Amino acid sequence: MGHPVLRRPAEPLNAAAIGSDEIKRLIADMIDTLHDYGGIGLAAPQVGEPIRLAIVEIPEDGSRYGNLPGMSLSVFINPTITVLNGETHGFWEGCLSVPGLRGFVERPQHIKVDYLDINGSADSIELNGFLATVFQHEFDHLDGKLYIDRISDTRLLAFEEEYMRYLAPREDDEVPVEVD
Repeated sequence: MGHPVLRRPAEPLNAAAIGSDEIKRLIADMIDTLHDYGGIGLAAPQVGEPIRLAIVEIPEDGSRYGNLPGMSLSVFINPTITVLNGETHGFWEGCLSVPGLRGFVERPQHIKVDYLDINGSADSIELNGFLATVFQHEFDHLDGKLYIDRISDTRLLAFEEEYMRYLAPREDDEVPVEVD
């Protein structure tokens, strides 16, 4: 947080850049970073690259995120979100770009994402619930936004230690509570 790339809209990738060695290296670096920090999503601006590219990977065990089904590593280029149902639900979000904090953010829970895949082919995916939140969180980075910009009640922003001590759902809660 504080780096100017995180606060400005990212540029779309043109067709010639998709599949280039430079973009392949960037994606490989982003995957390493995602795994090193234990996140489930990462956008190019988070590693200093002002382009509309993000990756998402949900571990199969899903233990950290409740009963969330796994999602293999996927690359999203020039994604756009369409809200299919404006009903919102909130989750406690965290972010590799805002270390040490968690904040409660409400977002639409039914979206469609149109994007280009790693080969430049057009595709789309429809997402519900926590997965919709994950994608909105990551793609916010492509628009120069952080989850803290979306917190409607700043009393629901906490340091991770206090979040874990006072605010985190306990084992018997069934919904995932965080996004990284």
